[in-house]
Amino acid sequence: MPNRDLTPSTPAEAGLSSAGLAAIDAYLQGLVDEGRAAGYVTLAARHGRVAHVSTIGKKDIASGEPMAADTMFRIFSMTKPVTAVAMMILHDQGLWSPDDPIEKHLPAFAGARVFGGMGENGQPILTAADQPPTLRHLLTHTAGLTYGREPMGGLERLYEAADVWRSADLAEMAAKLGGLPLAYQPGTKWIYSLAMDVQGAIIEKLSGQTLPAFMQEKIFGPLGMADTAFHTPPEKKGRLATLYRTSKSRGLVALEGNPLLPDHDRVPALASGGGGLISTAGDYARFAQMLANGGEFAGKRIVSTAAVKQMMTNQLSDEMLQAGYGIGLQQLRPGFGFGYNGVVFTDPDKAGVPAGLGTYHWDGAAGTWFWVDPANDLIFVGMVQLLSETAPACQATTQTLMADAILQEAHS
Repeated sequence: MPNRDLTPSTPAEAGLSSAGLAAIDAYLQGLVDEGRAAGYVTLAARHGRVAHVSTIGKKDIASGEPMAADTMFRIFSMTKPVTAVAMMILHDQGLWSPDDPIEKHLPAFAGARVFGGMGENGQPILTAADQPPTLRHLLTHTAGLTYGREPMGGLERLYEAADVWRSADLAEMAAKLGGLPLAYQPGTKWIYSLAMDVQGAIIEKLSGQTLPAFMQEKIFGPLGMADTAFHTPPEKKGRLATLYRTSKSRGLVALEGNPLLPDHDRVPALASGGGGLISTAGDYARFAQMLANGGEFAGKRIVSTAAVKQMMTNQLSDEMLQAGYGIGLQQLRPGFGFGYNGVVFTDPDKAGVPAGLGTYHWDGAAGTWFWVDPANDLIFVGMVQLLSETAPACQATTQTLMADAILQEAHS
């Protein structure tokens, strides 16, 4: 069997065209030149061979320091697929089933009630849940949870009153969430939520380890992801890219701190399985290649092939995909479904993006993105640090450009 451990190669050896990869670089360079982003780091690999690593623009505009291959990034929600793998490791051990009620593992979720608005007396109107939310619901954003930050008829005030975001640890956060009403009947809607943070609490309970310790032992260590963690050690802080936001009047504005999650310099007690990781393009490529390899990398089995297949299989009904759910640039639709903690392409033509059938992907709040394309035996990782409601659609655009690169090679 050929080596599939991200060995360096030429584009041609990896089955990609240099011209196609150059078109991706040109697109991202154009965004930097237009002042829409400070800089990017990308990595493309096919057949387990690294065809291209690109560093474009600046890690920090004020100092002029350029992006480097080992620059570190807050990957926010690209943490979610890692959490899914952590869950599947425990699934391989027989410790949970998708149809388990959440309350089996977290008793605070027993007796689930559904929010029906606020009554005239200022108290929430609650009804009993038709069914208990399950782990499958939790892995697919259909359990009835939210992030508690968007207006939802007063439910957001209950989240705020529970002080969910200022919990001491994941067990406390999950206990608070379990005591809150659900936003909808489990399994009937898709709402982006704190579900992956609840998964983190389940991982801690089932493993007897903290989420950071479990991921380090079972994922980061074996994969050689030396710069991936829930914190940035002081000796590595200089490698962390500056986080920017978009200002209509001032363009790119550097942020002093992280407005979404704290930047930690040591392992945090509350580690967000939904958005807390720091990583590099090279590290995350190892994770992505492990998925492409069916759960193993460099001779080390991380998770079973069956578990990877389950994770990368659409779990939503056709009706759910036609209902207009989504978050940011990830708008669910026919052909563009959802597996465990990430999107799955079930029909690229219907989805309107020429990724390979079965492609699994997700992105992060600061613009980072990745995908694993089993049909084309391809992975791609893109890193940037840009918080913007008008961020360019880098994932869909680079997927389209990459399809051209594969076709050029295939037909040459």
